[in-house]
Amino acid sequence: MADETKDTPKDSSPVTAKEVSDDFAVKEHTSPSGLRYTTTTGRLVLRREETKDGKADGFRPKAEIFVVAYTKQDAEPGRPVTFAFNGGPGSASVWLHLGLLGPRLVDSGDVGSMTPAPFGLVDNPDSLLESSDLVMIDPVNTGYSRVVEGEQADEFHAFVEDRDLVAEVIRLWTTRNNRWLSPKYLVGESYGTLRAVAVAGRLFDAYGMTVNGLGLISTVLNMSTLRFFPGSDLPYALHLPTYAAVAHYHGRHGDRELADVVREAEEYAARDFGYALTQGSRLTAAEKDEVVARLHAITTLDEGFIRRTDLRWAYHEFAAELLREEGLAVGRIDARFTARPEHLQASDSFDDPSIRAITGPYSAAMNHYVRAELGYENDLPYEILTARVHPWSYRTFEGAPVDVSGVLERLMVHNPALRVHVDYGYHDGATPHFAAEYVWAHMNLDDAARARFTHHYHEAGHMMYLNPTARDAQLRALRAFVTEAGTM
Repeated sequence: MADETKDTPKDSSPVTAKEVSDDFAVKEHTSPSGLRYTTTTGRLVLRREETKDGKADGFRPKAEIFVVAYTKQDAEPGRPVTFAFNGGPGSASVWLHLGLLGPRLVDSGDVGSMTPAPFGLVDNPDSLLESSDLVMIDPVNTGYSRVVEGEQADEFHAFVEDRDLVAEVIRLWTTRNNRWLSPKYLVGESYGTLRAVAVAGRLFDAYGMTVNGLGLISTVLNMSTLRFFPGSDLPYALHLPTYAAVAHYHGRHGDRELADVVREAEEYAARDFGYALTQGSRLTAAEKDEVVARLHAITTLDEGFIRRTDLRWAYHEFAAELLREEGLAVGRIDARFTARPEHLQASDSFDDPSIRAITGPYSAAMNHYVRAELGYENDLPYEILTARVHPWSYRTFEGAPVDVSGVLERLMVHNPALRVHVDYGYHDGATPHFAAEYVWAHMNLDDAARARFTHHYHEAGHMMYLNPTARDAQLRALRAFVTEAGTM
């Protein structure tokens, strides 16, 4: 064995550019509307210029990023291009890809009428591709994206590194495809909205690239509006309208209109409830009784629960409590979904029935679609929603809230043509609409800048496109949004 080792010396040098390359599959398609388009599917190798002791030290591959690009054949000059991704962190772009934007949709059904296995795909007649080219991006360790051999697997599991990587994918694709003069849009969902704003800032600062619009679906730009922890009362108030909407969906508000229920909760959250939370133990017994009664009326939660939690409960506690007497817990990503919890007396519910309901259809559809219809083969597991990106580092914000609203303020000032499309789901327990509205209200923008926002509300959850009615409305608005600055 010693002689064999001696005869075959091991190369200790890092992976070189010649050892890893792009692996794209290219196919031509025609949509039901007659639109002819090309798909380019595969892993794009990202390289980084490096220096050592002040000297150039190569242009080394760092990661292979999975993308699916849809481009119209013989497109007119000025056709828009939309770059899209989901969030998590740890989510692939499959949800937006096969749930909303792409030319093919998951046949998943919706709450109460979910499609059984083995699932399938259907045409999307209102695909954003009818109005814009599309580039779907999977960050490192989601989808088929990975770092190259020999690199740190967790290097890109951080706010800045993830931001810079996605920005570089966009710069490189735009350059290689000669699209610098095309209108450009970024569409993100959930953490992807925070990423979209950060990436737009990075594109402008690092490369001078200006985007025309941001599509923010289920928005979180300031995480302090969502995170429940001692000493911060804000998230408890900002979730209240969502609790009311969810209770309404599950029949707890009788024949009242949803708009009326939500409006009452918003007004109480913004005024009396916010004040009561700031008072803590300074509330008199009579004042606390009044708050408990109002919270019961708005959320339909048991008054004993409201008292035991001292008026403050996190969403996962609400999910376990709302339908406890019926033996059910409600979803977080989409609170329309319910399931019998493993333990009926559990004080909280982290097992999200909505995620469990939709993971199977999306997983089956993507694993079939990428090989059978896009012609790309890879034996790696397609990571749809993974924990392998955790722990995720926010060290950039050490000692401060994770907040990119200031980046958006700056972009709106520097780019007077930048427009923002926002989608909200009333039954979204992950990114409540009232929390996003709070962020907009606290941004330092003039009336002209605020007029460049459009707001769209849906009777659906975090992934509002699970509801076919919401998806149709969402796509109509998005197609109008991306064509405003360009020709088709």
